[in-house]
Amino acid sequence: MKNTSYTLNPDPNVESISAWTTSMFVAELPEHDVLKVDLLPYAYKARGEAITAIDSGVAVSAKNNLFESKLDFLEVDEQGVPELKAILEEFVSAVVEQINSGCMEEGQALQASIIESWCHITEHGGYHDAHSHPNCSWCGIYFLDAGDCDLNSRSGVNRFYDPRPGAGQYHDAGTQYIDSTGFWDIVPQSGQMVIFPSYLIHSALPYFGKKDRVVIAFNCVVDFV
Repeated sequence: MKNTSYTLNPDPNVESISAWTTSMFVAELPEHDVLKVDLLPYAYKARGEAITAIDSGVAVSAKNNLFESKLDFLEVDEQGVPELKAILEEFVSAVVEQINSGCMEEGQALQASIIESWCHITEHGGYHDAHSHPNCSWCGIYFLDAGDCDLNSRSGVNRFYDPRPGAGQYHDAGTQYIDSTGFWDIVPQSGQMVIFPSYLIHSALPYFGKKDRVVIAFNCVVDFV
């Protein structure tokens, strides 16, 4: 992950305000080794039964050398699938309660529900162009098998782009702090999950590896309990 921090001179007459931050969350799933035993074969079963490489039919031209399942990947009763869905919804629920805690009345609780889910199996040279996810509030990527992803070469990393539309309208010496944080690269790690707001534009950079890169992605809506 690319990260930069800044420290201002501690002048009592200067107040630093961090406004309009974007929160993302990364977590390791302790159940991963058990879940992978069932979910990886299920992903390849979905590919074997698919009629086309992009079985979802969504943004076909934005994807290259990868398989994308239909958008109901977590809606079946296959071994391990309901368990994973419950884990993901529980985690997103906890995350959104945390980030919305200052906006809710005491005693209120939130419940996240996965409304769309799909798997990607990316082969050598595969990628997914920059995009965002409409019609939901929070999204996630679960790295079922990271394959040969590498941060140094940027092979197969997920890149998240600066959501401020006017941030890059002008560049000079005073905008270096913007230029150096224009994107975040997260290198997939098997068993890791990334949760992010749906407005964040992101992509999967070209993947170069001998093993397949396999992920499960999902979109959530959130309601008051």
